[in-house]
Amino acid sequence: MQMIGLARLGRDAELRATQSGEKVASLSLAFNHGQKGADGTRPTQWVDGSLWGKRAEALIDYLVKGQQVVVTIDDPHIEEYQGRNGAGVKLAGRVTQIELAGGGQQRTAPAPAAARAPAAAPRPAPAPASGGLDDDSDIPF
Repeated sequence: MQMIGLARLGRDAELRATQSGEKVASLSLAFNHGQKGADGTRPTQWVDGSLWGKRAEALIDYLVKGQQVVVTIDDPHIEEYQGRNGAGVKLAGRVTQIELAGGGQQRTAPAPAAARAPAAAPRPAPAPASGGLDDDSDIPF
C-alpha cells in the first residue's frame, strides 16, 4: 500500500547515520484531510517519515519546518511507542519519493566573522502593503 499527498513539515528534518553508515532523515509530516470543521480548519494527520540514502543527504538543507512537500510513502503502518504520558501509537512509513512544493526556507549556517561583509548604513524598512502580514506571527508554521 502507498500513501501519496501534499504535506507540510512540522519541524526541521534530522539527519543521522545507521551503524552501517547509511544516512536517514527523520521527517514529521502534517497532512490535512477531510472537511473543514466549525472553526474553519481541516483535521491534521501526522506521519513520521524516513527518507534514506543520498536523497536524504542532498535535501536535508531544504527540509525545514513549514516546507510543503509532495511525498509517496510506502507501507504506511501504525507503530507503538512509549512517551512521557504513557503508551501511544503513531502512523509511520518510508518516504520513497519527495518533491519540494513551496514554503519554508533553506537552512543556513552563520558565516564566519572574517567572511562577513562590513555593515552598510541601515535602510528604512518599506511600509507594509495593505492587507499584508507585518511579521511571521500569523503563519501557522
